[in-house]
Amino acid sequence: MRRTIPLGNQGLTVPPIGLGCMGMSDFYGRPEDSANLKVLDRALELGCNFWDTADMYGPFINEELVGKALEGRREKVTLATKFGVKRGEDGSFLGLSGTPDYVRDCCEASLKRLGTDHIDLYYQHRMDPDVPIEDTVGAMGELVAEGKVRYIGLCEVGPDILERAHKVHPLSALQTEYSLWSREIEDDILPALRRLGIGFVAYSPLGRGFLTGAIKSREDLAPDDWRLTQPRFAPDAFEANLDLVRRVEDLAANKNVEPGQLALAWVLAQGDDIATIPGTTRIANLERNLAAGDITLTPEDLDALNALPHQDIVGGRY
Repeated sequence: MRRTIPLGNQGLTVPPIGLGCMGMSDFYGRPEDSANLKVLDRALELGCNFWDTADMYGPFINEELVGKALEGRREKVTLATKFGVKRGEDGSFLGLSGTPDYVRDCCEASLKRLGTDHIDLYYQHRMDPDVPIEDTVGAMGELVAEGKVRYIGLCEVGPDILERAHKVHPLSALQTEYSLWSREIEDDILPALRRLGIGFVAYSPLGRGFLTGAIKSREDLAPDDWRLTQPRFAPDAFEANLDLVRRVEDLAANKNVEPGQLALAWVLAQGDDIATIPGTTRIANLERNLAAGDITLTPEDLDALNALPHQDIVGGRY
């Protein structure tokens, strides 16, 4: 049994390395469900039972996939899903919503797709700028009172919103991108989380796969891979950003670990209140990621990793 960590002060505990399920259904192509289910099976065997999905992945079909994997073993999984990004059945993006009615409707739909009567951690995926956060979180709190949700969280918001939301109903987690090439949260957000007693879940801790060293050129990605549309993967930015990857590779080789493992271990070393949800569609990658939890970084390792020129990364996150 792998160790667990407290995620915030509300009683939620999770393994430090969970599994982001998004890529099983969207953005990076869509592998066969049979292969995805084998990855989810293996994750449970290895104690990786913190699974992250959202209604917009697919759209909708990622929750259905996770629901299949949950059959007969719901109690073994700490399940996180999200609402807030509206998508049509054809995959079109239709904006954001955080109205109380929308919160409730999304929760009911997610429960049905997931085949469960409760969600362990329910996030607002992106804040609706037209709806006060107090209204949205108030509706989420009602779902907790009804037993349909156990804990709540937000994604990609700053300290002010965290403060306001936390006064309405205690938050257990904030989910935001964090890795060796995305360290923006360190100045203001992480200190605010720790002051408020809210946990942190790092998505894309491997830089969307870039920090593994497996992507050497844009041609290594499928033509329909969403990453090709992102600023850091644009042709000029890609070549410039490879410098960071080469430095991670050198440090990893000195420690006799994989670059992705070193990058993941660095995120975990930033605090015992930080969980990660690297995504994968391959069992070998899953096992490699989980092994990163056993890596001990020395003060010298951390000094070298912290000195990497993350501020020189070319291109925004989106």
